[in-house]
Amino acid sequence: MFEQLSDIAERKRALEDRLADPNLMRDQARFQELAKKHARINKLDDLYGRYLKAQSNLSANRHLFQEELDEEIKKLAQEERADLQKIIADLENEMRLAMMPQDANDQKNILLEIRAGTGGDEAALFVSDLFRMYSRFAEEQEWKVEILSSNPIGIGGYKEIIALISGEQVYSRLKYESGVHRVQRVPATETQGRVHTSAVTVAVLPEAEEVELQINPAELKFDVFRSSGPGGQSVNTTDSAVRVTHLPTGLVVICQNEKSQHKNKAKALQVLRARLLSNLEQQQHDQMASDRKILVGSGDRSERIRTYNFPQNRLTEHRINLTIYRLDAVMLGHLDDVIEPLMLHHQTAALKQTRDSAAPERRSLKTG
Repeated sequence: MFEQLSDIAERKRALEDRLADPNLMRDQARFQELAKKHARINKLDDLYGRYLKAQSNLSANRHLFQEELDEEIKKLAQEERADLQKIIADLENEMRLAMMPQDANDQKNILLEIRAGTGGDEAALFVSDLFRMYSRFAEEQEWKVEILSSNPIGIGGYKEIIALISGEQVYSRLKYESGVHRVQRVPATETQGRVHTSAVTVAVLPEAEEVELQINPAELKFDVFRSSGPGGQSVNTTDSAVRVTHLPTGLVVICQNEKSQHKNKAKALQVLRARLLSNLEQQQHDQMASDRKILVGSGDRSERIRTYNFPQNRLTEHRINLTIYRLDAVMLGHLDDVIEPLMLHHQTAALKQTRDSAAPERRSLKTG
């Protein structure tokens, strides 16, 4: 596998020459693409250089044992060999991770969709709590959060809220949040102190650029109407709310947060484009479609990826059997304790798959 890195320094220099071309600055999209490639190849070059140095030191260490050594020096050499072998193994894992095909969406902004499932008003209140949690996490990451659409209820919750989160590596960090989030707590309206269980669905969709997905205007139906708030009370006196329907798929998006019909239309198309691109990717990748169906589910209490138990201050991440007793901190936006183990779990699984697929080739080389 690492034979592919034998000319890494040469490829790095060639890429640097292309980036130094003044004409490239006229095409910012291409420049950004090459800059990302350079960052990746620069990391690989550094890892491979350290790997070769460690291999050279290990080879020198082995030659030591061909000489007569006193016991103390021999013991030191054995300790050095163990250290070098661990360094080499760690570097091999890092290189495998760096060489794995990158998720094309990792660099993208996301559309975060949170919807109330079972649980009535309590589920709608938890939608608000989760949105606040993600917003605070985004603030820690210096990301920007913009609400595209919301459907509030009168007591401070939301039946649904959709937001655009933009910044560095947003999808990469939040892509494992899709699924059913279950909450166990005593609702504010509960007079007898009983714990209720409710469910909320979260979907994380990579933002779709116009160049990625062209929508035929003839396949869109637009309706405008007056925005309304809780209880049907009029929010605007003009027809500024927009409902767009994609006729071939039946997808419907409503945006009414802006006072401008033009802005609501633009946001509705942004949400629609992301959903259509997500659907297209599901059709193209059956396994991804299957995973998404399992992750998101229907919003029923029995389907969940995570449980938030407020009486016990406990969060349980069911996919990786992780339990932490700092739910209060998580709800304040300190999500790293959950996100980092999830990312590590998926990286480890990907590494294992890479090793397993390479094993037959290694065996055939030995037998051949």
